[in-house]
Parts: sequence; structure tokens; C-alpha cells
Amino acid sequence: MAGAKKLPLTTSNNANMGPTAAAAGSKKTIEEMYQKKSQLEHILLRPDTYIGSIEKHTQMLWVYDEEAKTMVQRSISYVPGLYKIFDEILVNAADNKQRDPKMDSLKVVIDPEQNLISVYNNGDGVPVEIHQEEGVYVPEMIFGHLLTSSNYDDNVKKTTGGRNGYGAKLTNIFSTEFVIETADGKRQKKYKQVFSSNMGKKGEPTIAKCKENDNWTKVSFKPDLAKFSMTHLEDDVVSLMKKRVVDMAGCLGKSVKVELNGRRVPVKTFEEYVDLYPKSGARFHEKVNDRWEICVCVSEGQFQQVSFVNAISTIKGGTHVDCVANQIANHVMAVVNKKNKNANIKAHNVKNHLWVFVNALIDNPAFDSQTKETLTLRQSSFGSKCELREEFMKKVTAKSGIVENLLSWANFKQSKDLKKTDGTKTQDVRGIVKLEDANLAGGRNSDQCTLILTEGDSAKALAMAGLSVVGRDRYGVFPLRGKLLNVREASSNQVTNNSEIGNIKKILGLKQGVEYDNVKALRYGHLMIMTDQDHDGSHIKGLLINFIHSFWPSLLKIPSFLVEFITPIVKATHKNGKALAFYTMPEYESWRESLGGNASGWSIKYYKGLGTSTSKEGKEYFQNIDMHKKDFVWIDEQDGEAIELAFSKKKIDARKKWLLQFEPGTHLDQKEKYIKYSDFVNKELILFSMADLQRSIPSMVDGLKPGQRKILFCSFKRNFVKEAKVAQFSGYVSEHSAYHHGEQSLASTILGMAQDFVGSNNINLLQPNGQFGTRNQGGKDAASARYIYTRLSPITRFLFPKDDDRLLEYLNEDGQTIEPTWYIPIIPMVLVNGSEGIGTGWSSYIPNYNPREIVANLRRLLNGEMMEPMHPWYKGFRGTIEKTASKEAGVSYTVTGVIEEVNETTLRIKELPIRRWTQDYREFLETIVDQADSFIEGFKQYSDDTTVDFEVSLSEENMMLVKQEGLLKKFKLTTTISTSNMHLFDPKGAIKKYDTPEQILEDFFHLRLEFYGKRKQVLLDTLEKGLLKLENKVRFILGVVKGEIIVNNRKRADLFLELHQKGFTPITEKSKRVEAVVAGSIDETEDTEEISESGSSTGVRASDYDYLLSMAIGTLTLEKVQELLANRDKLNEEVEELKKATPELLWVKDLDALVEQLDV
Repeated sequence: MAGAKKLPLTTSNNANMGPTAAAAGSKKTIEEMYQKKSQLEHILLRPDTYIGSIEKHTQMLWVYDEEAKTMVQRSISYVPGLYKIFDEILVNAADNKQRDPKMDSLKVVIDPEQNLISVYNNGDGVPVEIHQEEGVYVPEMIFGHLLTSSNYDDNVKKTTGGRNGYGAKLTNIFSTEFVIETADGKRQKKYKQVFSSNMGKKGEPTIAKCKENDNWTKVSFKPDLAKFSMTHLEDDVVSLMKKRVVDMAGCLGKSVKVELNGRRVPVKTFEEYVDLYPKSGARFHEKVNDRWEICVCVSEGQFQQVSFVNAISTIKGGTHVDCVANQIANHVMAVVNKKNKNANIKAHNVKNHLWVFVNALIDNPAFDSQTKETLTLRQSSFGSKCELREEFMKKVTAKSGIVENLLSWANFKQSKDLKKTDGTKTQDVRGIVKLEDANLAGGRNSDQCTLILTEGDSAKALAMAGLSVVGRDRYGVFPLRGKLLNVREASSNQVTNNSEIGNIKKILGLKQGVEYDNVKALRYGHLMIMTDQDHDGSHIKGLLINFIHSFWPSLLKIPSFLVEFITPIVKATHKNGKALAFYTMPEYESWRESLGGNASGWSIKYYKGLGTSTSKEGKEYFQNIDMHKKDFVWIDEQDGEAIELAFSKKKIDARKKWLLQFEPGTHLDQKEKYIKYSDFVNKELILFSMADLQRSIPSMVDGLKPGQRKILFCSFKRNFVKEAKVAQFSGYVSEHSAYHHGEQSLASTILGMAQDFVGSNNINLLQPNGQFGTRNQGGKDAASARYIYTRLSPITRFLFPKDDDRLLEYLNEDGQTIEPTWYIPIIPMVLVNGSEGIGTGWSSYIPNYNPREIVANLRRLLNGEMMEPMHPWYKGFRGTIEKTASKEAGVSYTVTGVIEEVNETTLRIKELPIRRWTQDYREFLETIVDQADSFIEGFKQYSDDTTVDFEVSLSEENMMLVKQEGLLKKFKLTTTISTSNMHLFDPKGAIKKYDTPEQILEDFFHLRLEFYGKRKQVLLDTLEKGLLKLENKVRFILGVVKGEIIVNNRKRADLFLELHQKGFTPITEKSKRVEAVVAGSIDETEDTEEISESGSSTGVRASDYDYLLSMAIGTLTLEKVQELLANRDKLNEEVEELKKATPELLWVKDLDALVEQLDV
């Protein structure tokens, strides 16, 4: 029954249109307000929903110039809807190539005069038979009924353009005449049908016979120009249509011959098609695979793309273009940012310099609208991958010129950004806190003005005292807050946002990019640097010179623009009023040596900072300003090269070489009036670089950095067995070891030496009595230094035996004896506790090793055996450390935590990799839980201060997935450590790279064995001197008891002479060192003795026999003689025992004692 039959082809949508504002005084009926339209009526009423706008648009588009045979971009006026209905038929014809690869011909005729367009393609035609369900011929169904398509089944992946079932029907609807002709060779039928009046009328199909090999389809149509407010096919629209035909030749490639108006399009490949576009540089073509073909070149400063998806022209690009452009942009971005660390280039910056051509075949493509200008399909659904080869991308970066373009663009942008903080020559500068501006700055006489930049506020106070002498008219003062930014390695953002640099530019009136050949345009004619005379002061001077040289190198060539103000580092004052000032330590030390023993009467004062000088002294400096002022001078390009050497990252290797060539004793002669920039770098700044390196990288011998060594020295000096607050002890260290940095820094170093949680020390040299931090936060959870106590760990003196103290070479600073160059422990502590640090030119990383394995290897060396390889080991760590790769430079290890499967839905994490702290890991798990697609349901924590314990819950399905991916990887329970960066100072103070821990042990072994020999000799000498002293005392007491030596009622001189004549050995105390006298200090270390070789004119000195004459009268008895003889026998035994012991035996004995302590 006809009424019951399903009629899908005549369904319509409800056109829901809300009531419009009523015209004045009129009302619509319900029927007028709410109307039901058929699908066809809706398309004609609302065409923009289906084919895009039917209004004329003007847009910059590419069109094909037939005469020049090139693509040109020009302003085109066209109706998008008309362009769309033509494109639908053209894309349909191209789609046939995907259905029938044998298709080899596409012919298009565009006849503006007849208002006729036809598109012909060969290959399998449309089946000429009646559709069983719909009861009409398939060609009529496809071209004359809405919402029909062969592409509806989304389970079948198709790389065609049409998808939604409108397509060619829209062309039919917007045509006055539409003719479909097709030959179906399989059924040997030829079909022709004519539609007219916007698909409103359809003629009866005519069916004829055709040959078996006759397969083709042809669509001819006359657009309904009235619907597009047009009278004829205009030139611009025709140009656009012709361009699309040329597109087809590029997309379909050499297997399809494309004709336009009877003439073959001169394009056979996509590469030839791309060549129709104007060239802006070299082009790089790549056929990635069967579905992707691309071409890349440089654009003119904005991103350009020409792209096709299944022959559809995506004029606005989309995800397929992003897929290609992002790969290239990320690769180029990495190259550019590597070449210029400050470029800060992002991927979108690179895209602005790219022109990308893409021809892609995509499974079931999805677009932003029916006009198909933008592909919106996710990359994961493309049905293929477009992975560009590394070689291709390298070719693009190396040969296209894009890298050079981006570098110059980055430089331009940086310069533009930096101009934002430019200064100007003005008499009044406001808003700069702490600036004391010169009265004449920025005026007519500004070239005579000097800006004094000081190191901090205390130095500013000293300069202000000096201004009372030289006046405020020509001198201004501005304090720097710490160290200036190294602008050579900073990004333009860092420089622009740095208030210090902005202030200096404003105060001086500096403009970015200006080349100054004189100072007339500036607010000040001179820049004076006034810093402390220590290493950090030199660094601040260097950073300021680097700042000027980076942006305004011409300023450094102007005589006397840059000057420095020097102050004494040491002052020696004689009691007669004579005063001497020294500006360098080597200068002072040579004067001190020249005094010899005649140092009495001199008092010494060290001036470590400008704050040490009084205001009175400040005024004295400025009264004699010419003596304190030194001018920097530019001699040649070597000066600029020296500044770059010190501050440029590009000069890392040269800087290493520079530091390796450093000779102790190097210093800048401050007597010279002029200082070459190269001399400043090579003779003064190098001292900071060496000091920075020594602060950052430990010694191979004791594994300590200077701060740690000072702490250990003071612990031994104080005999630190009774606990004290960390804050108090840091004050003691600061006082007794000439520590010149902040006490907060010292307190954190003490904390670090006492910490004993997993991942810190294997052997902590200080005891942590209180909360010194835990593995929960890696020590950041330590209490304040005011609340916690420490003392020497009992094991420390087993590692650093007291007998070695006298063998060490102690340093001297500020007239006091301080820590040695290095200590000599019995095992290499650098391997026990590891080390990490970054200094000038070098960085260093040493893992921790097992002290027992180190002891075992030392025993092997002592026995002449081969060492066994050692691997990193951390006390208390329950995970695994496995060797993963060996290279010449070192070995890498994988450090793995512990994760256990409790049941199908529960995991337990029992250990984290080294230095992955519990709190950080908890936060990591929380971020996973908070994710929308989290693979874990939640977790519980049972960890404490020493152990890790997380219980993680997840579904059975997710458990299977994470096990497949790998539990350790998914839960980030692995890290790597390497021995490829083991840099240490060797015993002579030179940087040395070690490739294995065994190499460190080998070097340590020979040095330590040599020191055991020295220790034996010193101990023997001491014991023998003790024996000699005892024997003399016994003789002396017996002489007194027997009455042979009369002590009473005699002149001391006569007694000395008698003792000398009777052969008593003169033993004197060693004289105090000259520097101790000069500094007026008495060292707290024990006095030592020496046997006197010669005396005064009589051969006797007053102190030669003090050891005999200072004996108490009660000891001059026979009982004392017996006691001394017993002591002598005991000493004799010790001497004999020591003589028998070899250095090796002494070492083994110490190692045995250490191992006992390790077991405690």
C-alpha cells in the first residue's frame, strides 16, 4: 500500500523559526509564524546552511594565470555558494579515483557564454539499475534525491571528499538545468537524465546500450545565476574554478590526465603543482608515504599553507597542516634556541616563517562546515601517520634559510623589547629609590659628572662620606643590590624585567642600539665602580663591564668612561704612627716577608669589605681620589675577546683552558694608573673564577669544599665533643676560620654534613642532635639552626686521625692560621659521601659508594692485588642500582624503587629512587588522581620519616594496562645516575676528570701511603725527642740530688753555661711565626719544640734549658728519677714498635679500627 510505504527521500526538517518583531500595528497569524518546509524548500530558503554564503565576497585568493602558467594571489570577488556547487561536482569526479584506481582522465569544460559547466571522468560509472528499496534508478537517486550517499557507512574507512549526502544534489538544486550521463560497462547500459527548475522537474531517464569497456560519468549543469544575484559567470569566479581544475592535476598526479576546455593542464605531479607558486627560496619536497606528500619553503614573515584533503582544497588548513607544520616548527625551534640561548623562539614564531604545501588522503575526514575549508578530524583518526624523516628536517633547517631569518628576527625583537627600558638625557630622573643624583647630571656639563655604582648600601654610605669632600655637583651614587645579571646569557625578557639594569640605563641615559663615540648624549660622562676588594667584588666589576660591552661596546673605547675606585685590603700601622696601605694580598705578603723577624710594633687590620672603612677613612680616600681612581682602557680587540671569554657560554672550552693555565700568585698591579680590560680579566677576574670553582668542586683528597673544611677544622680545634647549637657553632667557625660569607650559608653546610637520611651522607661527620631534615622533603624540613645541636661524630676522628694533623699544610688568612689546603682521611671521603657542584667552566657529580667496599679495595691495593669495580651505594636504600651502559667517559646506572603487587587492584610502593623525596612523590600521585582519565582510583600513605610506604588502588582493567606498560615506568620509579662528570681538584690544586671511582681510589692510595711514611717519621722524631728530654731530665735530677749541680744562689747565665758544658741537650720552643706576631695574634695550637743548633756568642740561649729549670722543686727526687726511667722504657718500646711498623701496617691498623666503628 502506497501510504504505508517508507518514503525516506521526501522527509523534511522542521524549520523552527521564532516570532520576529511585529511590524508596527500588524500581527501575524499562528500559521504565518510557524511554518513547515520541505527539505528542498529549506535549502532554497536558507542556502547558507548548505553551500555557504550567496552574497558576493572579496578575498585575497590564489588563482591560476593561464598565460603566465603560474599561480597569482590577488583580490577576488566571488560568491562562495556558487564556487561550492562547482567544487562538489569536481571533488566527486576526483573521488572516483579512490573507488577505481584505473581512472586516468578528468575533463572539465567551463563555458561562461553558455553558462555551462561540465565535468567528465572515466573509470567505473554509477550502477545503471533500479534501487530495490527506493524503486528508482541509482543515478537518479544519487543526483536527484536528498540525503543519499555511498559514504554513509563510517565503519568503512574511505579516503573520499563527499560524506554527508548533499554534495551533487546541491549543485542540482542551484542549477536551472542539470544533466547526468553515465556509462556502466559492467551492465552495458548508458544512462542520461535531465533535471531542471532547481531539481523541481526531472525528465525521464533515457537508457541506451554501451560497450563493456565503456565506463565514465559526466555531469553538466547551468548554475541558477539569479540565486547568486549574478547575470553571468564573472571572470573572478571562472579564474577560481580553473584554479581548482589545476589543483586536481596536482592532487591526482601523473596517473590522471586532466584537461580544461580541451587543453591538458601542464601539471603532472604535486611537486610540479607547487612550482606554479612564486618562489621565496629553496623548496623541499617529500613523499612521506602513499597518503602524504608535502613541500616546505620559507614564507615572507607570516604562515602560509596550500593544502588538500582527498582533493578538497582546505583553504584555511586544519589538523593535517598542523601535523606537518608542528613537526618542522619544533625541530627548527630547537635548532634556533640552541644557536642563540636567548632567542626564546616558540613554535608559533617558527610557523610565521613557514610556507607548507600538503596533499593528504584522510580516512572519513570531518570538516568545520559543509564548505570544507578547515579539517577538524583528530590526528589519531587520520588512518595514516605523517612522520617526517630527521634527514628531511635537517635539510630544511640547514638549507632553507629559515634559521637565519629567525635568528635575525629574534635579535630585532630583543632589541625592540630592550628599547622599552631606554633612558634619556634629562636633568631630572625620578622614581629610582636610593639614587643620589649629581646636581649637574643631564645638563650642559654632564660629561664632567661621575656616577659611582657601589656594592650595597654600606658601600654607598662610604661613598656619601666621600661626597662631603668632592661635592654633590659632579658626583652621583647608586647602590647595586648584589650581583648584576650576566646579560650575555640572559633572554631579552630577563634583561627587560631586570629593574637594576633598567635603573642604570635611566640614570646614565643609555639607549639600546646606539653607538656612542662620545659621552655628550649621556647623563654622566664617567661610570665609577666601587666594590669590595674581594673575589666577589671583582666579579661585580666584571659583570658591569660585560653589561656595557654586550650592548654598547663603543663606550668602553671612550677614554676614562669606565673607572674603578680601589680601597686598601690591608693596613699596617706602626706604633710610631707610620701607616702603610696594601691593595692586593700578594703585595702585602711580600712586604711581610721582607720584615723577616723584625715585625714588632706593627698592627695589622684587614679590610674585607667597604663597610670596614670608617667615614673618616672614606673622606681620606676621596681627598686623594687620583690615587684611588684607576681608569680602564681599551687597547685592541683582545680586550673584547677577554670579556667574552669570561662571560660567554660559547667560550666554555676556552674558559676551561684559561683556568687550567692559572698560576698561583697571579694578581693585578694596582700601582698602575691605567688597567687594560684584558689584564683585569686575566689577572683579577680569574681569581674570582678560581675561588668560585674551589667553592663548588671538592678536593679528591678529602672530598670537602672549603666551607666544609673550615667546619671540620673548627670541630678539631674546639675538640667538639660536647654538643652546641648549630647557630652558635657557625659563629665559632666564622670567627676562627676567616669565613667571609653569610652565617646562614654556613649553617646549611653544617646541616648538610650532619644529615643521615637515605640519599644524604653514608657517613655523617657531624651528629644530628635534633631535626636536621628527613627524606620526606630531602632536608628542607630541618628545624632552624637556633634550635638544633651538633657535635663531632665519634667516627670522624677514625677517618681523620689526630696524628695526621701536624702533617698538613695550614693556610693563613687575616693573620690567623686557618684550615689546611686539604685533610688526608684514611679513605677517600669524596667516594663515601659523593658530591655535586657547578662552578666556572666545570660542574661535578660523584655518586656515593659503600665505605666497606672502599676499605676492601684499599686492602687489595696494599696487598698488590687488583681492585674490584665499585658501584654506587646509599646507606639505607632498599631499591636497586644497576649498571645500564658503559662509555669511555663513564658508566650510567639505573636507580629503581620498589613496587609490589598486593592483589588484583592494589599496589604497594616501598621505596623511591635516590633523591626522589616522599613529599614530592605524594604530590605526583595527587596530580594523577586529579586527572580526568586517571589510571589510579586513590592511594593511602603509611610512610614515616625513614621509610616509604604508599598503597595505591586501581581497577583490575587499569592494573592490566599499567603492568603491560611497566609498573616502574608508569609510576616513575626509575632515575639514572652517571659517572661521566667526575671532576675534582687533585692534590696540587688542578682540576682533573676521573672516569671511574677506581681511578680516584688509585690516586688517593699513592698520596695517602706517602703520608703514612711522613706520619711514621714525624712520630719517630717526636718520640725520640721525648726520649732525649727524659734522659736529660734524669741526668739533671741525679746531678742535683748528688750535689754535682748547684741550682740555688747562682746567676742564671752561669747555670746555663754549666749545663751547656756538662753536655745537656739544649731544647727550645719553636719561635712564633712572623705573621702571628705581625697580626698581633697568638695561635691557640700547641707549641712545638726544636733542638737548638746554635746560640748567642756564648752558644747558650735563655730558653735552651727551660725544660730542665722549670721543673718543680718537689720533682727533684730519686722517686721522680724512677718514674722518668719507667717512662723512658715505655717510650723506648714505642719507638722500637714504630720502627718495625711499615706505612702499610699503620694504614691497615687504622682501617681495622674504622671498620669496627662502622659496625657499631
